[in-house]
Amino acid sequence: MLDTVMRIVALVRKELLALLRDRASRAVLIGPPLIQLMVFGYAASFDLNHVPYAVYNEDRGAASRQLLARFDGSATFARVATLSADAQIAPLVEQRRALLVLHFGPDFTRDLLRGRPATLQAIVDGRDSNTASLALNDVGAIVLDFNREWTAAHRWRGAPAQLVVRAWYNPNLQSRWFIVPGIVALLMLVITLLVTGLSVARERELGTFDQLLVTPLRPVEILLGKAIPGFLIGGAEGVFTVAMAVAWFHVPLLGSLVALGLGMVLFLLAAIGIGLMISSLAVTQQQGLLGVFLFMVPAVILSGFASPIANMPRIVQWLTLLNPMRYFLVIVRGVFLQGADTLQLLPQFWPLALLGVAGMVAAAWLFRHRAA
Repeated sequence: MLDTVMRIVALVRKELLALLRDRASRAVLIGPPLIQLMVFGYAASFDLNHVPYAVYNEDRGAASRQLLARFDGSATFARVATLSADAQIAPLVEQRRALLVLHFGPDFTRDLLRGRPATLQAIVDGRDSNTASLALNDVGAIVLDFNREWTAAHRWRGAPAQLVVRAWYNPNLQSRWFIVPGIVALLMLVITLLVTGLSVARERELGTFDQLLVTPLRPVEILLGKAIPGFLIGGAEGVFTVAMAVAWFHVPLLGSLVALGLGMVLFLLAAIGIGLMISSLAVTQQQGLLGVFLFMVPAVILSGFASPIANMPRIVQWLTLLNPMRYFLVIVRGVFLQGADTLQLLPQFWPLALLGVAGMVAAAWLFRHRAA
């Protein structure tokens, strides 16, 4: 029995030494967990801080100023605009410059002083239903606190200020309308990375890569041959997911199909470029899978799929600019919920196209370099 234990201990010691002495193994053990920890710790936050809001105050009385002072003094909200007309509201929310708009009617203070309930309208961007719900909870808490103070000071029995909520783009704040369009981007990324990320590594592992290089095919032609299957499979996955979102989950598709199709093409090019870069660097399929996993998890977290990018630290927000999924999520959710067209989504198209071109060029360079 003791001999068996000693043999096992010796084998365990040998395996640990083999792992720790190998530079690649040490990098795998330390690098990915550290990256995941930093990404999840800083980026995956559901706390709301400095929610951008605007004020359209038609009332000039003291009551509206008192209530607004509570919003301005809150760490949760940050005023980004003071409006003077109804027409200024829609562009502000549509361009995501403000998540929330507070509208006070002209008789807000007068109604309260006369003992009548006064309404405060809260217009919220419902495209991110989770963030909108959290923001409305904080709005309700501030209004409730104001009501308690006003009731105590003026001996009210009812609720002085009544909150009226209007959620744009997602009237009922259904989380499905927010999540399902995001799954279109998620599944396309996963499938495309898996197909392309293992293609060259599989050839190397099977020993057929050198045979492929001695064929009349040029390196660029081989690269295209590896890229096109990922494009076709990822595109088919995207079309199927969009159809299921509309037909099965009943998510409204309000925008331009041309804009959605263009976004899918550019996103696939960017994902294929990243997948081929990973595959060109990997020697085995196991390394390819590790590279796909190492890129995919941070890419999802840093895309705004679950937690808003605005809540992330500033340096992490800059890092998201290199993430193609960030731009495609805005495209797919804008087409589904906002009814966006190609012109409105142009600020998302050109960075996505730039990332796609850069990824394909880098993949071609790595392919030639590793094949040489």
